[in-house]
Amino acid sequence: MGKRIWVHWVIMALHVVAIVIFTRGFLLTRTELPFYSNCSDVLQSPCSFSVNENQNQNQNDTVDQNQQRCWSKPAIGRLVIIVFDALRFDFVAPSTFFQESKPWMDKLQFVQDLAAKNASSARIFKAIADPPTTSLQRLKGLTTGGLPTFIDVGNSFGAPAIVEDNLIHQLAKNGKRVVMMGDDTWMQLFPNHFEKSFPYPSFNVRDLDTVDNGCIEHLLPFLHQEDWDVLIAHFLGVDHAGHIFGVDSVQMIEKLEQYNSILQKVVEALESQSAPGGLHENTLLLVMGDHGQTINGDHGGGSAEEVETSIFAVSFKNPPSPLPSEFDTSSCGLDLGRRNICFSSIQQLDFAVTVSALLGIPFPFGSIGRVNPQLYALGAGTWHFEDSAGNYQNKSKLEEWMLNYANVLCTNSWQVKRYIDIYSASSVIGFSNEDLLRIASMYAKAEEKWSHATQKLLLHKKESHNELLPALRRQIDLYSEFLASVAELARSKWTEFNLKMMGTGLGIMLISLLIHFLAIKKVKEQYGFSFTSSGDSGISFGLIFSCFMVVIRACSFLSNSFILEEGKVACFLLATTALVKMRYSIMKKKMILEAFVFLLLITICRFTIEVGLSKQAPSSEFMNAYPSWMLRIAAGFPIWNFVAEALPVVALILLAFLLREAITRSSSKGIWKYIIMGTNLSYMLIAVHWASESDRLNLAWVLKGTGRSYIPRLIYAIGFGQLLLLTFNQLFSKRKSSDHSNLLYIKTVAMFSAWSSTIIILLGKQGPWVALAFIIGGYCIMRLDNIELDVKDGGNWNRMLDPVPVTQWSLFAVCLFFCTGHWCAFDGLRYGAAFTGFEEFLLVPQAILLTMDTFGFSLILPIFGVPFLVTRLGQSEKGKKFILMRLSLVYMIYGLIMATSVTATIICVTMHRRHLMVWGLFAPKFVFDVAGLILTDILVCLASHYYFSQVEDDALQDVSTKK
Repeated sequence: MGKRIWVHWVIMALHVVAIVIFTRGFLLTRTELPFYSNCSDVLQSPCSFSVNENQNQNQNDTVDQNQQRCWSKPAIGRLVIIVFDALRFDFVAPSTFFQESKPWMDKLQFVQDLAAKNASSARIFKAIADPPTTSLQRLKGLTTGGLPTFIDVGNSFGAPAIVEDNLIHQLAKNGKRVVMMGDDTWMQLFPNHFEKSFPYPSFNVRDLDTVDNGCIEHLLPFLHQEDWDVLIAHFLGVDHAGHIFGVDSVQMIEKLEQYNSILQKVVEALESQSAPGGLHENTLLLVMGDHGQTINGDHGGGSAEEVETSIFAVSFKNPPSPLPSEFDTSSCGLDLGRRNICFSSIQQLDFAVTVSALLGIPFPFGSIGRVNPQLYALGAGTWHFEDSAGNYQNKSKLEEWMLNYANVLCTNSWQVKRYIDIYSASSVIGFSNEDLLRIASMYAKAEEKWSHATQKLLLHKKESHNELLPALRRQIDLYSEFLASVAELARSKWTEFNLKMMGTGLGIMLISLLIHFLAIKKVKEQYGFSFTSSGDSGISFGLIFSCFMVVIRACSFLSNSFILEEGKVACFLLATTALVKMRYSIMKKKMILEAFVFLLLITICRFTIEVGLSKQAPSSEFMNAYPSWMLRIAAGFPIWNFVAEALPVVALILLAFLLREAITRSSSKGIWKYIIMGTNLSYMLIAVHWASESDRLNLAWVLKGTGRSYIPRLIYAIGFGQLLLLTFNQLFSKRKSSDHSNLLYIKTVAMFSAWSSTIIILLGKQGPWVALAFIIGGYCIMRLDNIELDVKDGGNWNRMLDPVPVTQWSLFAVCLFFCTGHWCAFDGLRYGAAFTGFEEFLLVPQAILLTMDTFGFSLILPIFGVPFLVTRLGQSEKGKKFILMRLSLVYMIYGLIMATSVTATIICVTMHRRHLMVWGLFAPKFVFDVAGLILTDILVCLASHYYFSQVEDDALQDVSTKK
C-alpha cells in the first residue's frame, strides 16, 4: 500500500481517542442513584401528621376503605393513560387560541366539547416538555420525574431498561396492576413491570396504522374488564404521519379525526360505568402527548413547537366545581362555537409525582417535580368552593382539601430535599455549596413554618379557625417556591462535566492538528510543492485567504445564532471565495462564464438553504423535493403538477447522460462501462419507483403490496455490487496506465456512479438536482483553479498548490448538507429515508441508510470526488509525476480543514457548557460534527487506498528518480 496512507490512519486514531475522551467528560449522564422510595420512608419526614386521622374517617371518601394510606391518601382508584405520540398543543386547543387558524386545528372536537360542557371535570393542559424531545427522553422524564440527559438520545433506537426509581416501578411494587399496549419502547424501558402487555414495533415511521390498530383492538375491551388498575395505550400514528407527510397533510388530518372518534368511544365506555358502585366510579382519564413536533413533523430540539404538547384530563367523579382562585392559573377564551374554554399549564416534570400522589403510592426517589395543584384537584374531585359573590361556601371542605394538598407538598418537598442531599453527596460534582445552601435555607424556612405554626393551628383548630386558611396558603406558597427553585437549579446545572477528561480530549485533538500540519509541511517540502505561484517558500494570498475563511467559520460556532444559521454562513463564505475568483478571472480575461455560473449556483443554494431550514415549510415530504413557491404555482396551474413530477426524471436522465459521456470519452474498456450500465439501470428503476408512488399518475397497481420495497432494495444491491466490482478491480487488476490523470478521473467518475443511485433514492426527488449541482459546482471549482495553469507556460506551476479550491470544496460540501434539508439537530434527521425499501425496523441496514441520506452529498461524494481538483494535471507529462502526491496533499488539507472546524466546535461546547442552549443546540452540533469527522477520516482512508494503491509506488519512484 501507499507510503503516505498510514498518516491518515494515525490521524483518525487520534481523532477517535480525543472524541471518546472528550465525550466521556462532556456527555456524562446524570448520576442515577440506586435508591427506591418505600411507604415507610415517609415516617422520617416532618409530614406524617395525619390531621388527627379524620381523613380516614371521611364519609365522603370514594376510595375503598381497605386501601391503606402510603405517602398520600389515594384520590383515584383507576387511571387510564392514552398517549398520542407527538401531540402538538394546537391539535387539542381551539383554533381561536392562536393567531392563525390551520387545517389541522379543531380536529379533536370531542375534547373541546367536553372541556366546554364539563369545565369542572374536564380540563385541557398545555404540557411543557424539557429538551431533548425524543420519545425515549420524554417517557423517561414522565415516569422518573427527572430531567432528561442528552446522551440518552443515542439510545433512542435501542432503549435500555430504566434502572432508577420510576412511576411504573412504584405501581408494580405497590400492587397496582398495569396493562400496556402500543409503542414497544415501554417494554424496553420497563421489561418486567406489566401485568399484561401488547407491544407493537415503533420505528417504522412509514407505517401509520399497525400500532394504532393494535391499541384500538385491546383498549376498548379492557375498559369493561376489572383485572387492571392502570391502563396505558400509546398511539404512534400522528408521530409517524408527521415524520413522513408533515403536519399540514391529509394523512395527519385523517389520523386526528380517527383519534377524535376513538376518544369519543373511550369516554362513552367510561361514563357508562361511572355511576356509584360502577367499575369507573373513581377513574381518571389522561389523554396526553409525550412531546410536540415541528411543522415538518420533526422533534428532538427545544423549539416551542417541539416542547409544547398537551394533557387532557377527565374525572368521572361527581364533580363539585373549579379550584380556589389562588391556585387557578388558567387562561380562558371562546372557541368557534362561542363557548368558554379554559386551559392550564403543567410541566411534564410534575407528571410522575402528581400521578403518584393521586394513586397514593411513594413518589419516585429521583423526582424533582411538584404535585400540580390543578391536575391534583381535578383527580381528587375537590374543585371550587366559592359562590357567585366569592365567598367560600364550605370552609371545612376547603380546609380539608388545602390541608391535604399542603401535606402532599410537604412530603413532596421532603422527598426532593432528600434526593438533592443524597445526589450531591454521591455524585462526583453535584451542585455547588452556594446553591445547596440557598435551597436548604428555603426548605428550612418552609419546614419551620410547618412544624411551628401550621401544625399548631391544626391542633387548636377550633380556636384558630379564621387563621388556618391563610396559614395553609402561605405554607403552600413556601413549598411551591422551594420546588420551583430546585427545578430551575437542576435545569441550569444538572449535567456533570468532567473538565479533566474534556481538557485531555481537547489536548489530543490539538495534537492531531499539529501532526496534520507537520505531515502537510513534510510532503510539501519533500516534493517541492509551494503555496505561491513563484514556487518559493513564502506565504501566498491564497493560503492567507483560505486560513481566514476557515477561522471565520470556526469563530462563528461561538454564537448560538450563527450555529442556527450555519448553512447561510457557509454559503456566504463560499460566495466570498467565488467573488475573489471572479475578480481574478476578469483580470486574466479567462473563465468568466465558469465564475458567473458558480456564483449563480451559490445563489440558488442560498435560497434552497433558506427554504430547507424553515420550519414553516408546507410539509416534510414536499420539502424533500421542491421549494414552497412551486406549491402555489402548482395549485394555480394544474399542468405544473405534471411538470413537477417530470422534472426530477429529466434531471435524472441528464445526470445519466453526463456520467456516460464522462466515462466513454475517457475509456470504453474494462469494467468502467459495466459500472455505468449498472448506474443507468438504477436510474431507470428510481424513475419507476417514483412513478409507482405518485398520487397523480395512479400507478400504484404496478407494484402492489410489498413490491414497492423491491425496487429500492434492488438499487441498493446494484450499488453494492458496483462497489464490490471496483474493489476487486483495485485488488486484482495488474493493468498499468501511463496516464495517471486520466485513470484517476475515470476512477472518480466510477465511484460517483456507484454511490449516486442509492443516495438519490434516499433523498427523494430533490436527489438528481443536488447531484447536478454537485457536478456543476465541482466542475466550476476545478476550472477556476485552472486560471493559474492556463496563464503559465511551463515553469513551476506544477509544483504550486492553491489551497483556495480545497477550501471551496469543503464549504460547498457544507452547503449541500443544508441544501438537502438537513441541519445539526436530531430533528434534522430524515428518519423516513431509513425505511425506503423496508417495512420493518432493522437497526444495522437502516442506520447505514440514514447515514448515507444525511452525509451522502456532504461527505461521501465530496471526499471520493476530491481527485477532480487535481486531474487537470494530465495536460503535462511532468504533471503526471506529481499528481498522486498532490492528491495526497489535497486530502491532508481537506482533512485539516474538517478537523479545525470540529476542534472549534469542541472548544465552543467547552466554553458554553453552562449555556441555556447547550443541550438544545451546542450538544447536537457537537455530535453531528464529531460523527462527521470520524466518517471523514474513514472515507479519506478508504479513498486513499482506492486511488493510490496500484499506481502510487511506481509514480513516487518515478518522482524520486527524476527530481
